[in-house]
Amino acid sequence: MSTPVPLAYSYPVLGAFWTVMWVFLWVLWLFLLFRVIADLFRDDTLGGGAKTGWLLFVILLPFLGVFVYLVVRGKDMGARETRHAREQREEFDAYVRRTAAGGPEERSHVDELARLSEIHDRGALSDSEFERAKEKILH
Repeated sequence: MSTPVPLAYSYPVLGAFWTVMWVFLWVLWLFLLFRVIADLFRDDTLGGGAKTGWLLFVILLPFLGVFVYLVVRGKDMGARETRHAREQREEFDAYVRRTAAGGPEERSHVDELARLSEIHDRGALSDSEFERAKEKILH
């Protein structure tokens, strides 16, 4: 008399499919858990006590905590994520503008070189004096 073979083992491809599916669901669950925790800390409207309560709820009862969090606060998660992305983009754009424009030192050097060039073009400075003054500004 033979013992019944589980269905997944009588079809090896089906067993591999189930393994891949469970790994995928586990990774999806971890992603969702960390996304909820990140949203919890990113939210400026919640106080420290409320954040602590939600965090304990999510950590102690993870499946129920995440489900309740998504039902109660999930609608605003997208808005908070969009606002955060917009703020990051604005900070990056401001940084690029500041860097491209150069700092105050670079602008003053450019202004001094332009003024020095005007004086040289008017003939008030000789070529050697212009070169020495330019080297002094650049170094």
